[in-house]
Amino acid sequence: MTAPRLTARRAARHARVALGLTWRAAPAGTGVDLLLAVLAGATPVVVAGLTKLVLDRLTGRGGPAVPVVLLGVGLAVAAAVAAVLPHLRRYVEDERSRAVTRLVRRRLHDAVSRLVGLVRLEDPVFQDRLQAAQQTGHLGPTQLTGNALGAVQSVIAIAGFLGVLLALSPVIGLLVLVAALPTLWIQLRLNRARMAMVLRLEHFQRRDLFFAHLLTGVPAAKEVRLFGLGRFFGDRMLDELHGMHRVESRLDRREMRAQALLGLLGAGVAGVGVVWTVNAAAAGRLSLGDVAVYLAAVPGVQGALGALVGQVGAIHQALLLFDHYDQVVRAEPDLPVPATPRPVPPLRRGIELRDVWFRYSPEHPWVLRGVDLYLPHGATTALVGLNGAGKSTLVKLLCRFYDPERGAILWDGVDLREFDPQALRERLGAVFQDFVPYDLTAGENIAVGDLSALGDSDRLRQAARHAGVDDTLTALPRGYDTLLTRVFFDGPDRDDPQAGVVLSGGQWQRVALARGFLRAEVDLLVLDEPSSGLDAEAEHDLHTRLRELRRGRTSLLISHRLNAVREADAIVVLADGRVTERGDHHGLLAAAGDYARLFNLQAHGYREDTPSPV
Repeated sequence: MTAPRLTARRAARHARVALGLTWRAAPAGTGVDLLLAVLAGATPVVVAGLTKLVLDRLTGRGGPAVPVVLLGVGLAVAAAVAAVLPHLRRYVEDERSRAVTRLVRRRLHDAVSRLVGLVRLEDPVFQDRLQAAQQTGHLGPTQLTGNALGAVQSVIAIAGFLGVLLALSPVIGLLVLVAALPTLWIQLRLNRARMAMVLRLEHFQRRDLFFAHLLTGVPAAKEVRLFGLGRFFGDRMLDELHGMHRVESRLDRREMRAQALLGLLGAGVAGVGVVWTVNAAAAGRLSLGDVAVYLAAVPGVQGALGALVGQVGAIHQALLLFDHYDQVVRAEPDLPVPATPRPVPPLRRGIELRDVWFRYSPEHPWVLRGVDLYLPHGATTALVGLNGAGKSTLVKLLCRFYDPERGAILWDGVDLREFDPQALRERLGAVFQDFVPYDLTAGENIAVGDLSALGDSDRLRQAARHAGVDDTLTALPRGYDTLLTRVFFDGPDRDDPQAGVVLSGGQWQRVALARGFLRAEVDLLVLDEPSSGLDAEAEHDLHTRLRELRRGRTSLLISHRLNAVREADAIVVLADGRVTERGDHHGLLAAAGDYARLFNLQAHGYREDTPSPV
């Protein structure tokens, strides 16, 4: 990901939005922290001033007409405040950070949920930005506010100590101020260089995490061990780590040299001031209290200036981090939604794809090329074809995750683009080939198909019975309340079967089917490879159930197993994004086209008297 350009206007907008988020998330905490920042900046100056007064009174050099004991008490109180303030501020900052994290995550997820299609979510650039926003979105407001309040503290300390120095000696005060200018300039350059390095290292970090996940994660564990890939991936991971460390070391050496020179410059200025102060005190022009306050003021100014430079750099970094979050939450809709969408009527005639062309971007080849297809109401249409023919893409268009680039999809003659996408999807039921096994309970894994069924055991069990998985789920240690995962458990309950179980692939397939069956009155049921994870007996049982459930219902069945589609009312063959054949099973066999060739090829494997063609 390239580094975002942060113009002054853009930075000001990010600062306004980020600070606004912080205030809305924790108004009381932010106000209290501002007060504490003012106290933290003023307290060292007050301590130095009280120290001067105490020493001047003790050495007989005058001072206010206040008992020295009261000055001592004031000094002790100020010192106590200085000791407590950092801990109090840390607590307030942590509370504010937690509140900001909750608000930022809610807004980020709301923004992603507003993306009605998959156009952005399947875009690698947007995915990179979204991952960065998830990882660092909360850091922008938190770091910006924290460093802005830190800058307030530093400015107050600088102003107070500079006032003291200028009162003692305008020359020394100006010398300290002028000596800080190269420090500011060099520190800002170093901060920009470090931020640029952070952005350059994103590539290394992503690849380092990729190889680390391969080595430690469950999905790749079997192949890593079977093929002996541990050393191979480990070396790749270390190469990325070495690359990161080389870049970091170069900048660290540069910073070390610059900081050493700045340290010498600061020490030289302080030394000149000390010599002048000692001479002035020896000549009687300064009191012991003046010497003490000077010795506190010079490092106080230098330290506060250094902190201010660091805070300005951190604010710049926070604004860059916030840029990813801001671009996600302000992303334009990925699909057009009409201002006054038409209501989605119950399907009465059918769904028509009329000269549909589609590709995922102008740089990609066409996936669908002039597809004309009609799904009659109440009938089952089967879609078959080789991998890459465009079957799953066609399903995405039917669900309106994408819009056709040319042509239209009509619902009883009305273009899908005239409907609200969510209202349309409420009329659809689907079982996707790449269904998600959620780390939730068995009941929740079914209920995600229609959240209105959450907690309705009768509806959940009915859907599970249709999918042939009710007996399996009922027999689990906690029935439908059993977690279908082991990732949330450790320690003494790690091996307790009641803590959670892992289903087989075929059992998960049936759970996914139960989700699709949960919407009993859908107008279109899409089944994308519904039996891909089942054995022969389970597949036969499932398709028997599916034939009964599809009866009288508009459905689209996609399968590579052509025996499963032979009883469909119509079979459509898709090849290279085009419809090449259509008809029923017997008609397509008689036509001796691609369907007949694929069907006979599969049938060879089941005929004992025919040698396998492979």
